[in-house]
Amino acid sequence: MVSGFEHLSEREKQVLANLVNYYIASADPVGSRVIANRFNMGLSSATIRNTLQDLEELGLVEQPHTSAGRIPTDSGYRVYVDFLLKPEKLSAAEEQKIRSGILKEGRGINEILGQTAKILGDISKQLGVTIAPKFEEGQLRNVRLIPVADGRIMVIVIVNSGLARSVILEIEATFDDGALAEVEQALNERLAGLTLADIRDTISARMSNVTGHGRLLNLVIDSKDRIWREDRSDDLFVAGTDKLLTMPEFASRERLSNLMKLLEDGRVLSEFLSQAHEEGLFITIGRENTISEIVNCSVVSSTYKIGNITGTIGVIGPTRMPYSKLVSVVEYTARSITEVLSGLDYKRDT
Repeated sequence: MVSGFEHLSEREKQVLANLVNYYIASADPVGSRVIANRFNMGLSSATIRNTLQDLEELGLVEQPHTSAGRIPTDSGYRVYVDFLLKPEKLSAAEEQKIRSGILKEGRGINEILGQTAKILGDISKQLGVTIAPKFEEGQLRNVRLIPVADGRIMVIVIVNSGLARSVILEIEATFDDGALAEVEQALNERLAGLTLADIRDTISARMSNVTGHGRLLNLVIDSKDRIWREDRSDDLFVAGTDKLLTMPEFASRERLSNLMKLLEDGRVLSEFLSQAHEEGLFITIGRENTISEIVNCSVVSSTYKIGNITGTIGVIGPTRMPYSKLVSVVEYTARSITEVLSGLDYKRDT
């Protein structure tokens, strides 16, 4: 939150809001005459010019060139978002597009998340992003050990929300079905009800006094990072990169290239968005983003839930984005995907 907002006059708040709204729509620096002509404020151009100078001294607007009008700073956008923003109500058609589109391509979790990213990109005209649920937050319901071929077993992990994933382990020896069943039973007796993160951190101690089938049990314990922790780089779904090509903020090939490299890797952005907040709507603006590739961007994101597991959806674009529309789009989509995923009996694509 930007300090000093409480000291802004009503005139300063109104001028700042009008400047931000006009700049978002036009991408052109805004002068006092434009505000006087476009908005019915009952103020002269000279009065507005003096107000803009006051806002500049407060660090809320700046002049990109001495002869140009002014544009919002990151702090100006923050004041606008925190105090002046009026969310735009979505139309019935937009709400229907979001809800029907989520299930358009199928009912698998990855299909739903990929389609949701596409919907976010289409409606927002920004970059749509979805991140799969944090699997390791889930509480273990059941673990299964299934032989799939000589020297290989499949470990299936199911959490209470119904989410499931599988991992193939290579084994040096052959174990009969009885051995697999006994180790499976021991794992479930000791670990069921714990979060996967807790299991990963404590499985060695919890299984230390289990007797029999030591080689198989040790294999499961030694593979704890593969079984109970997932690679977040594969959990990011992005759509709408074509929208960025039309924006003046991405006219620089270097800036666009750096962003594309960030999206290709996935891990860094996935971790940033997943750790940004616990739940609900969250907006980061410009230099508030700790990733260098998006310090000229804003991120509007929200969590969705499946049981006690959370994932993240959002949009990424230049700081000059239509916040009033996007907060409504992201919040409605997050509620919709929570309802859709919570009502489905599905397994995580593996």
